Amino acid sequence: MPDTEPKTSTILVMTAGGPIPSLVVNALSRRFSDVQVAMEAAEPKSVIYRRRARRFGHLQASGQLATMIAARLLRKLAAGRSAEIIATTGLEPTLPAATPVHPLPSINDPACQALVARLQPAVVLLVSTRIMSRQTLSSVSCPVINLHAGINPAYRGQMGAYWSLVRGDAGNFGATLHLVDAGTDTGATLHDVRTKPARGDFISTYPLVVSAAALPAVLQSVEDALAGTLRPATPEGPSGLCFPPPIWTWLWHGLTRGVW
Repeated sequence: MPDTEPKTSTILVMTAGGPIPSLVVNALSRRFSDVQVAMEAAEPKSVIYRRRARRFGHLQASGQLATMIAARLLRKLAAGRSAEIIATTGLEPTLPAATPVHPLPSINDPACQALVARLQPAVVLLVSTRIMSRQTLSSVSCPVINLHAGINPAYRGQMGAYWSLVRGDAGNFGATLHLVDAGTDTGATLHDVRTKPARGDFISTYPLVVSAAALPAVLQSVEDALAGTLRPATPEGPSGLCFPPPIWTWLWHGLTRGVW
């Protein structure tokens, strides 16, 4: 990454919304003056299911979808623990009222490319979005950084923090800040942050735990991008792509090993 300062200071956060992106935007807004949000619509479950069914078959895809639905439903049971985690950040889990929000069908829609062309951001930060397409990525001239709730390269994809515990690899329970390339969480690493889950954490709270721990690294990555001083490093070690466990796998590990 060349050591040249960007011409603008706009930070564009791309997200599908939720508490984690809101914490990130609040943290950024406390330090930087021009933070804007590109808010994409949630991807329909039917689209996710068809994509998984093509890759894994209908049985496995159905089991994964059931786990995703269960995790979402269980967020209500995790509300107390989530509030504790959020309180440790000193931030709000809702977007600041003064932050400009630009609704989009998807970060891969032409409207997103038009928004980037208009705003000319100094850095784009992805937090809980679809995978950025090659076409969209090629249209962005500034650094594109992703906050990934897993340690790369071993836990790329989804629910990496969960899988680190299932595999007895608690030392890699954490999050990664990395540059975005054409692969799935395969870009060069900027920072990785490891932490530990508390007794009451489970599949619905793991992403919040690791993302909250990574907030200082988020700020540092954005600050380095604005200053033109990013120092990306090639991720080392075995690489693995994670997906949500089918519900029977999730229940098995929960009942036999206490990893929920």
